[in-house]
Amino acid sequence: MPDLQTTTFTLDDLRARAEGRGPIPPEVRLAVLGSPVEHSLSPAMHNAALESLGADLRYAKIECSPEHLAEAVDLARRAEFVGLNLTIPHKFEALTLCTELDDTARQLGAVNTLLFDGSRIVGFNTDGPGLVRAIREVFSFDLRDLRVMILGAGGGAGSAAALQCALEKCPRLVLVNRTEGKAHDIAQRAKQLLHSDRLEGPEDPVTVIPLEESDLREQLARIDLVINATSLGMKRTDPRLIPASLLTPDLMVYDMVYRPAVTRLLEDAQNAGARTSNGLSLLLHQGALALEIWLNRPAPLEVMRRALDQAV
Repeated sequence: MPDLQTTTFTLDDLRARAEGRGPIPPEVRLAVLGSPVEHSLSPAMHNAALESLGADLRYAKIECSPEHLAEAVDLARRAEFVGLNLTIPHKFEALTLCTELDDTARQLGAVNTLLFDGSRIVGFNTDGPGLVRAIREVFSFDLRDLRVMILGAGGGAGSAAALQCALEKCPRLVLVNRTEGKAHDIAQRAKQLLHSDRLEGPEDPVTVIPLEESDLREQLARIDLVINATSLGMKRTDPRLIPASLLTPDLMVYDMVYRPAVTRLLEDAQNAGARTSNGLSLLLHQGALALEIWLNRPAPLEVMRRALDQAV
């Protein structure tokens, strides 16, 4: 058995597996598809859980470019996989490959988990519900009670976070994006999820602003939680998303990035006295929800948490 945490399989490997040969072991019946995917910690988390549960299947990572997604999903189904996770850049494109969608995937307009059930391919989204659980765990607040600012609201992770906040009926939602047009599209969908009765009053509950210091300063005064849904912060040379001087002790700051564990945004927020967390808790909770879909049993959350901590 190859080391499933360090080994990244290819589409050719998956094709060979569907034909009953090749390097992917027969025990592997779950996987994450992405491009790039070699950095994924999901195999460590899921294989620890599967071993703990005594399940006779394993989880791998498979590199898959966008133009081959449909083929990869079909190959996995033919190879008798139980299901798949989908990461960047596949979460939107996978919608058209599903024969059925759960309510959350339909409302968020993105899929990150597939379940194969005979000829059915059922799509789920555990990112949004995973974020709800992560915020509750690390900050002891529910999203529905928080005024939220999302940095990078026009991207895949940001749009899912924004729409989940709308589903939770957050009292205020500020969407920040370099390209405002993309964020305005998400804002309109968020308003629909909030329903018309939430749009009445002196202030629109959904606001779109550019990534400019003056706009950020004005809005942060009425925000409880800042969520970074961009990849900025993974490198020390990345520019600051928010000037350090705008961060205050009364804020909570959640960065979806988890490598490094403390990004520049989190470091600035900690120096300002704000409560902070990286995105490892989101990875954990969305993974646990996916495992429960595949196995139809509770996920061993603490086993998965320890595996992630060790992998990091």
